[in-house]
Amino acid sequence: MSTSSPVVSPAEARAAAPHPALYTALIIPFGAISGFTAVALGFMATRNGLTELDAAEIIAFGMAPQVVKFLWAPLCDMTLNRKAWYAMSSVICIIGVIAMSAIPLSPSTISVMKGVVLVTSLATSFLGMAVEGMIAHLTPPDDRGRAGGWLQAGNLGGSGIGGGAGLYLMTHLPQPWMAGAVVAAVFALCAAAILPLPAVPSDPSDKGVAAAVGGLIKDVFGLALSRTGLFAMILCFAPISTGAAGGVLAQSTVAAHWGAGEDDVALVNGLLSGSIAAFGCFVGGQLCSYARARTVYAAVGAVMAAVALAMAFGPTTRMTFIVGGLAYMFTTGLAYASWTGFILETIGKSGAATKYNIFASLSNTPITYMGLVLGAVVSGGAVAGVQLPKLGAAGMLQVEAVTGFVGILVVLGFAHLLVREVAAPPLEADPQKA
Repeated sequence: MSTSSPVVSPAEARAAAPHPALYTALIIPFGAISGFTAVALGFMATRNGLTELDAAEIIAFGMAPQVVKFLWAPLCDMTLNRKAWYAMSSVICIIGVIAMSAIPLSPSTISVMKGVVLVTSLATSFLGMAVEGMIAHLTPPDDRGRAGGWLQAGNLGGSGIGGGAGLYLMTHLPQPWMAGAVVAAVFALCAAAILPLPAVPSDPSDKGVAAAVGGLIKDVFGLALSRTGLFAMILCFAPISTGAAGGVLAQSTVAAHWGAGEDDVALVNGLLSGSIAAFGCFVGGQLCSYARARTVYAAVGAVMAAVALAMAFGPTTRMTFIVGGLAYMFTTGLAYASWTGFILETIGKSGAATKYNIFASLSNTPITYMGLVLGAVVSGGAVAGVQLPKLGAAGMLQVEAVTGFVGILVVLGFAHLLVREVAAPPLEADPQKA
């Protein structure tokens, strides 16, 4: 009598897996903290007399843990389980968003705010790792592109909740801390989505922690030294499809270039934009079903650059700000979904949180440095000791577009060298085993 496991069709595997809508809910706090920092705090900082560069630095403190989070990702892979990591991180996010709304922004409190933003962002990195690990283990290989779309829909939808809705609440409720309390209540509701999911334990090892760490390091280096892994890292680090201009457009002095006020910023960076970005994620996830996700990601970079140029050279009206900003958010959704799809294609299951977050850290690097550069060129600030010219709001968008087009040319050059002669690995194959 045969003891082999029955063959499960892709359709049967997909039906047995948890619906990816659960991941949409679970990742909302991750995006909401990012949006609250970039939009609500960015707007309030410049309205309270701080400079555009001060606002950009607050955003950069929020991005900093996301750039180096691969350093602690092995903790999420090898200790506790994904549900436990999610629960602990969610509590810190709830406390953090209340603190960020309660601290009044001024030159005397900016250092404290940066510290709170840093700690809260650190918590979101563990929260994201927990969700990413669940997806890698519970999603069939041929459904990971679609799952990536649902994941990033929650990420960008959450950014709208924390950003635009957070800003609206901070400027309309009697006390700013109430805005944080409302967002924190949303986080608590999102955490309930973890209940129907099966437990995803830490990666097993029969030979102890040292052997597990050694095996993980071997997997990571094997991936990094492969042509597919190297090209994925280059694609992540290139300044394309970053969406970095979104945070700069939310600043009050930048929005004023188009005659836009706080309600317009809340609209473009709020629930409406979150819905449009989420729709972009769903579209991006579907596109990855018809073409390689990395190809979709690079193509979206060109679309995003074109949207930035159109907004830069369009009439300086509120309608340009609203329509251009929403179009930018739609392309950001396309970019995030396709990025997630090609990373999930690349990493496989083993050491999922570590490998995913190595790529996420690389991808967050251009978001961070482009955010600082774009924030500085608006009013002529300095980044890393380099004085940048004053180009204004329209010039900022032109810089992003030109940088994006140059980044695409660089990616195409590396694709010619690294990918041309290498057959694309099948989606069902773990890269470390291919």
